[in-house]
Amino acid sequence: MLASAGWTTAVMVIPGLVAGAGDSSPRSLGSYHLPDDFCATGKPTRLLETYSVSDSPSPTHHTDRHPALDSANCSMSLKRTGGGTDSEYASVYMRADLHKAVNPAPELSANKELYRARGYQITDIPGIGDEAYFLYKDDGSGQYHTIYAEVDIRDGGMTYYITYSANYTTGKADPPSKDSLRNDLQTDANNTVRAMRK
Repeated sequence: MLASAGWTTAVMVIPGLVAGAGDSSPRSLGSYHLPDDFCATGKPTRLLETYSVSDSPSPTHHTDRHPALDSANCSMSLKRTGGGTDSEYASVYMRADLHKAVNPAPELSANKELYRARGYQITDIPGIGDEAYFLYKDDGSGQYHTIYAEVDIRDGGMTYYITYSANYTTGKADPPSKDSLRNDLQTDANNTVRAMRK
């Protein structure tokens, strides 16, 4: 959810990143299509090696279709397998968009710079789509921490992101490392993007 809001904010706050940034004509969507149940297609299998899906609340998904934009999303609450404290819950949100009327590249670039300005660590990911990157931030002090991680991908006119967020209390549970979150989210993102091309 945050990434989508970030794109909109970036257009207003950093207009130079969008205005004149290149051809705004639509990009090819290739064979990409969006399913009716994005929780099934986008199931974060790698994350689910560590977590289980919580049924309180239950996962939710929506798919909307429009001549200018198709959009699908999924939200899940997760609980670390075998865990028993509040520190071992996390949330995952996934979204994919098929941009039929505009080129989404300038917005993705603006989003990236907006996160950088907010203090997120950003790592480019080669070999997935036209561009992809990993975002990470451990926002906290003392014993209380909020961890946020995200992978964003653009391939032609398709954009996709998966976000992970969780609160941790030092001494109650060890949060996933930055590297393990990157590996898990990147694997799940890559698998979902491939599934949308089938």
